[in-house]
This record gives sequence, structure tokens and C-alpha cells, in this order.
Amino acid sequence: MDDDPAYQLVVIRETADLPAAEASILAALRAALARHGVTRADVNIVLVDDRRIAQLNEVHLQHIGPTDVITFDLRDEPVRNGAERPKKIEGEIVLSVETAAREAAQRGHAPESEAALYAVHGVLHLLGYDDADDEQARRMHAEEDEVLAASGLGRIYGGANS
Repeated sequence: MDDDPAYQLVVIRETADLPAAEASILAALRAALARHGVTRADVNIVLVDDRRIAQLNEVHLQHIGPTDVITFDLRDEPVRNGAERPKKIEGEIVLSVETAAREAAQRGHAPESEAALYAVHGVLHLLGYDDADDEQARRMHAEEDEVLAASGLGRIYGGANS
């Protein structure tokens, strides 16, 4: 839950893994929203296991296997890459805590930071960022690092652990 009525951020746990991730996720999302001048946000962050995210990945994106994060833009008119950043967002961000734990171990940082990265990645998609090509991905990763640094979690892509 969030104490700012302009930001309705709700973490929904479908798994008991990463019990400390909620605080990191919410801090990172607040930093991302404030940085981009979002005035209203209604976002659910759903923490799932690899099995569940693999199901969603296949049904919604026609990809086989688990992934780190899937974002659902719930607005009537989703923002497109290159468009002016929206001031109001509504969506659902589903992230795999099992993938976060594996990736964090490989990268040498806390799984809570990796989960926060996935949440920020999702909210950036809701803000119109895309990572479809190398240049877009570079810009998106740089923005993720800025947001994570602003929230106190540190940089993941451009930091010492990358």
C-alpha cells in the first residue's frame, strides 16, 4: 500500500518468496513516478513464481518459458514510444521473484534490488519507454539506473556490479 493518495501502488503476493522486496519496490516506483512528473498512478505489482510468469508469457506474448517482468497497460489509450510522457498511468506489473533471486545472485546484489529493477522497468514501459532495439534498451537501462540510484538502491547496469 502507499500513503500518497495520488499514487495507488499495491503489491500483491502470489508467492511467499522475497518477503523484504515490497519496501524496495515501492520506494523505486515512487522515485520513478516523481522523476517523470506523474500526478496519478494506479499500479498493481504482482509477485509470482517462474511457473506463473511462464503461463502469462505464453498466453499474452506467445513466448515459451519464464521471463523477468511483464507489464500490462490498463489505460484505454496506452502511450506509444516517443509520445509525450503521460501524467496519469494505470497498469499491472507482474514480476518473477524466482528470476529476480537467480539474476541477483549472478550479478552480485540483493534480490530485492533486482525485483525493484523489474518494477521500475515495468513502470517505464507504462511511461512509454521501449527496449525493442539496442539504443532504446541502452536508454531504458540508463533511466532504470537513475531511478534506482534516486531510491537508494544503487545502479545495476552502470554500477560496479554490472
